[in-house]
Amino acid sequence: MSDEPLVRTVRPGVRVGVDVGSARVGVAASDPTATFAHPVRTLARDEQHGTDLTELVTLVEELAAVEVVVGLPLLLSGQEGEAARIARDYAVALAARVGTVTVRLVDERLTTVDAHRRLRDSGVPGRGQRKVVDQAAAVLILQTALDTEARSGKPPGEPVTTGGRRKKERRR
Repeated sequence: MSDEPLVRTVRPGVRVGVDVGSARVGVAASDPTATFAHPVRTLARDEQHGTDLTELVTLVEELAAVEVVVGLPLLLSGQEGEAARIARDYAVALAARVGTVTVRLVDERLTTVDAHRRLRDSGVPGRGQRKVVDQAAAVLILQTALDTEARSGKPPGEPVTTGGRRKKERRR
């Protein structure tokens, strides 16, 4: 092992983390140094009118976010199932609306299970978890992405494409 300290290599700027569910969308954000993720809110999923996407785009603009990280719930085998397809479609729709802000998909296997466990361990009763579990999962997704970038020096996951072309990544 090296005696040199671990150098944290992360692009500065607020990131937004998103956990897409069938009924709710959990949202988290990072601090401007991209070190810590914290819960922001839970949006009601609106597949018919897309009001959740509109609210999310407004939030990304208000926070002046440089990137949005959407959890991709892969199967334990690593394959994509129905939930991953839904998250991917959501990320594509979001990317089409946020302009130059990069949207990335990151592996989020078992984050909701982990979020429930952490809430239970912190004393939040089962009924109380429903309101915040999506935010907690979004925090786990975003924190994992931030930590991955800090270790590797590279943006996590895959950039979302719109219209069959890769979105240009925004540089700050």
